[in-house]
Amino acid sequence: MATVKDKLIQEVNPGAPTVARSKVTIVGVGQVGMACAISILQANIADDVTLIDVMEDKLKGEVMDLQHGSLFLKTTITAAKDYSDTANSKLCIITAGVRQKEGESRLNLVQRNVEVFKHIIPNLAKYSPDAVLLVVSNPVDILTYVAWKLSGFPSHRVLGSGTNLDSARFRFLIGEKLKINSTSVHGYIIGEHGDSSVPVWSGTNVAGVSLQSLNPNLDTGKDPEEWKNIHKQVVESAYEVIKLKGYTSWAIGLSVSSLAQSILKNLQIVHPVSCLVKDLHGIKEDVFLSLPCVLGSAGVCGVLKQPLKESETTCLKKSSETLWAVQKELKL
Repeated sequence: MATVKDKLIQEVNPGAPTVARSKVTIVGVGQVGMACAISILQANIADDVTLIDVMEDKLKGEVMDLQHGSLFLKTTITAAKDYSDTANSKLCIITAGVRQKEGESRLNLVQRNVEVFKHIIPNLAKYSPDAVLLVVSNPVDILTYVAWKLSGFPSHRVLGSGTNLDSARFRFLIGEKLKINSTSVHGYIIGEHGDSSVPVWSGTNVAGVSLQSLNPNLDTGKDPEEWKNIHKQVVESAYEVIKLKGYTSWAIGLSVSSLAQSILKNLQIVHPVSCLVKDLHGIKEDVFLSLPCVLGSAGVCGVLKQPLKESETTCLKKSSETLWAVQKELKL
């Protein structure tokens, strides 16, 4: 008996089954994972977004909710039953982990999240051996190192979201102070995504005009305009948002979407992301910290040789020492 489909469509050639050319897997459907998902879906940069989580009901509900909006999207949305459904991903984004509590530093989260990663990373590597891994879970720099070690991938295919968002906050706050759009402000936060991050005031500029050339004291306590407080606000902003709403989500989701676009479309855009920094700026340990990196389909295609002041280099090394002190104690 003919089905409704048979009566409706005269089949000519059904073609081969569709294989996603630009598949993204997101591990974790918490607030951050879903913010990443919706940001990537609305940017229309992937043709398949697959979500996976140990909380099966929440995963099913989130995917069903997104699928009901498929009319307004151009991307296939899938709930993975197990890691075999994530196979052949070009980009795997890891947001899963224990949530940061109010007042808890990112570094205090580490060992609990290492245990979570021991289940996630080997499975992603098994089914998508050519993927780029993008770690978002905190503490992101140490967990990017953990992902690198557990995956066995070359270091250029393992990166962390790092200070991409810190730098966006930095540029926004400077723009607010100058009353100009943040896209016209150019500057980077490097080092740890967290309390020991380093603002590169020496390179911060608007249309090529160095702010430090206009105010040599702007990174010191002698500055009456208190520009130095902007970095303090950047460091404290995540804690403030967590205090007010319980978690951060939208800004990191948008930040991750921008990184995904640069990777999936091979745009060769410079982003400050967490990468292996051994032998850069005098750092000797196997640590991941954020430096301006060129991102493309291979992951980290290059690291900028960013000129730093001696004080900035000193702070960067202290940042690496802070991470290494925790990292060397990890049980992998």
